[in-house]
Amino acid sequence: MPRHLLLNLAGAAALAVGLAAPAQAATPRDALVVAWNIDAISTFDPAQIAEVVTNEIFGNTCDFLANFDPADESRVIPALAERWDVSEDGLRVTFHLREGLAFPDGRRATAQDLAWSMQRVVKLNFGNAAQLTDYGFTRDNVEQRITAPDERSVVLELDKPYPPGLILQAIAANRVSALLDRKTLTANENNGDLGNRWLATRTECVGPYRLRQWNSGEVVVLEANKGHWGPAPKLRRIIIRHVAEAGTQRLLLEKGDIDVARNLTPEDMRALESAPGVRLERTRKPTLFYWGFNSADPVMAKEKVRLAMRYLVDYQGLASSVMAFDGVPRASFVPLGSFGALDEKEGQPFSLDIEKARALLAEAGHPDGFETTMIIGSHPYAAPIAQNIQNNAAKVGVRIRLEQMANAQLFAKHRGREFQSALLGWGAGMPDAHANASRLIYNPDNRAEARLTQFPSWRAAFQDEAANRQVEAALMERDEAKRAAMYQQLQRDMMQRGPAAFLFQTIYVAGVRDTVQDWSWNGFATYFDRVSKK
Repeated sequence: MPRHLLLNLAGAAALAVGLAAPAQAATPRDALVVAWNIDAISTFDPAQIAEVVTNEIFGNTCDFLANFDPADESRVIPALAERWDVSEDGLRVTFHLREGLAFPDGRRATAQDLAWSMQRVVKLNFGNAAQLTDYGFTRDNVEQRITAPDERSVVLELDKPYPPGLILQAIAANRVSALLDRKTLTANENNGDLGNRWLATRTECVGPYRLRQWNSGEVVVLEANKGHWGPAPKLRRIIIRHVAEAGTQRLLLEKGDIDVARNLTPEDMRALESAPGVRLERTRKPTLFYWGFNSADPVMAKEKVRLAMRYLVDYQGLASSVMAFDGVPRASFVPLGSFGALDEKEGQPFSLDIEKARALLAEAGHPDGFETTMIIGSHPYAAPIAQNIQNNAAKVGVRIRLEQMANAQLFAKHRGREFQSALLGWGAGMPDAHANASRLIYNPDNRAEARLTQFPSWRAAFQDEAANRQVEAALMERDEAKRAAMYQQLQRDMMQRGPAAFLFQTIYVAGVRDTVQDWSWNGFATYFDRVSKK
């Protein structure tokens, strides 16, 4: 046989072997590659960020005054501030910044930059301004009440003596205390927006990573900052690939094309439990998945209709199937693990009861049911939960039309009150009942022109003056036992007449390759800078 034919046959054989048994893929040794549905990202401005995905990315690019302890989320530990003092009257909190704070380009970052950053959140008056306005800061007084008397001190002057631990959780360990690059943002202002448009696609702050690239609907790339004050991140890059389909994420993980998969279905997780080279990482999140009702809708405005909807959910059936890995039934607006939370049994008194729902609807004036629309996003479990509710609702004459859309569109409609009901997620920003009471129940101004979009209660057009008073009283109660009891009663009340049917407290599960070490997360943050690889 001619030599050139032998060579061709050998090449063909080698190609066939390669196609039949492809080599194991491998991600870069100095990078963590994550597959996640990141279509909800719309801005990196801490004054506006609300979504879990963006908040996690932001928290790895921008440090806050304090942080939740990775090992114990109930503890607040120093971050930008190395320590803090509280005055005897409880009205002044002074944060002492650590030395050596610098922006990614090496310029020194000061307390004046941080005070400006926090003032900026209030002045812009987007949703996250409520994290500060809740404690007496306003556009008119913020420059006098958030100050930097020297380059390493930031002073907060409160309007009331709030519990110090609450201030640490609500403000110091929150994105509103990120140290932004004042010089860059003021140089790139657009019509006095304090750099808001600039931050739509960038991060400008002190933190372990910087946002190197964001291609909407494609990828986010974080790159380690060499001059960061803390321990250097163990990996140089974090690459987050937008992969909407859970099955695709699982396939990429099994092949080794990614290191971490973040949106897996129960079927995927069951398969991965026995897959070689992969493990499942779990953590209970302070995030609730709920069915929200728009009280501006004449049907959903009726308390008995909202209560009837709670009896159309097969909590236990969904818990053992769709949510087997993703959550536990929870009807209370306060997550387990938070101060003031009802226990597991009392916090979930509902079960599927078609006849109970039918009777409540008749009492509400809808014996034959009604037609309505439910909007849902792209969470892997949103569609099956919605279909389960839809099937049960049909048995009592409630005809639900489902509209599925990208998460960004869902959030826009919800913020604009453009819905009748919706399946949504909401994460508490701190392990205290006040975190959710102040957002999911409390509504200081229900007028449409108020545009309090960071309040899901406002989005749902729900305002209950008695509930508002309960939230306000519990906030200032100095006796911890009494304060907890007040929140517990509010939870009982809202399970009967509140603006939403809370369904599950989520358990975040990630599929992780065995090459990944020190995966570190808790209910409030994922710490990319601690992750390493074999």
